[in-house]
Amino acid sequence: MNVKHEYVLSNGVRIPSVGFGTWQIKNGKDAYDATLAALQAGYRHIDTAAAYGNEESVGAAIRASGIPREEIFITSKLKAELKGYQTALDEYAKTISRLGVEKLDLYLIHAPKPWHINSNGIEYTEQNIDTWKAFVHLYEEGKVRSIGVSNFRPEHLKPIIDATGFAPHANQIFLCPGDAQKTTVDFSQPYKILTEAYSPLATGRLFEVPKLQDLAVKYGVTLAQLAIRWSLQRGFLPLPKSVTPERIRNNFDVFGFDISAFDLAEMENIVLPPWRG
Repeated sequence: MNVKHEYVLSNGVRIPSVGFGTWQIKNGKDAYDATLAALQAGYRHIDTAAAYGNEESVGAAIRASGIPREEIFITSKLKAELKGYQTALDEYAKTISRLGVEKLDLYLIHAPKPWHINSNGIEYTEQNIDTWKAFVHLYEEGKVRSIGVSNFRPEHLKPIIDATGFAPHANQIFLCPGDAQKTTVDFSQPYKILTEAYSPLATGRLFEVPKLQDLAVKYGVTLAQLAIRWSLQRGFLPLPKSVTPERIRNNFDVFGFDISAFDLAEMENIVLPPWRG
């Protein structure tokens, strides 16, 4: 199967098809070393967020890599609890300052609702619309190359699109074998919204699935490589994360094998182990 090394967003911007995720990587030496190792391994797409608290170290590693800025695709995100037009503009300025760049390649609303409060039964539709209008302004002013959202489902996507006439270029969601998010993916396709798969390994739960262990042996790859390749063959953009240089390299080495159509379907239908924690 002809898996792409890059995708083209609906506005023509090219985005590398495998990104390096930095969620839960501590600011300082950990984030710096991991980001630099990813860039040295060949990644040219780095994903961070204000909520991760590591933008400074990610930016420092990008500069230290010696790779020209225009060759690296940088994504960051507005904190989920920060909503509103002016707030979004102000926070974008803080993010690019922390990263030490003039602009982002992709800026995302991190979630439709705040993470840290009990928002059950509370919708943030108007706040998301106001925030999205600020994102559109940043894009139309040329201050960011593309804009999108994260953790948005159809009921969150439709209001911002209807209110502005502007569909996100990307939606970054939890997506992996066993949780293919069909409803959100199907909704996104007519709008040409690229689906990005964060936690493509289900935060490690995939390693507990015997079927995937067997398939990894069959294809002569690691289970992580198998899961990342599944995302690519489905047309998603996976964002694997690790702080171990060898795993960082292995997670990028996913372009030399094909998963059969039968095995792709088998992987999609696995049952994920329950969350632990």
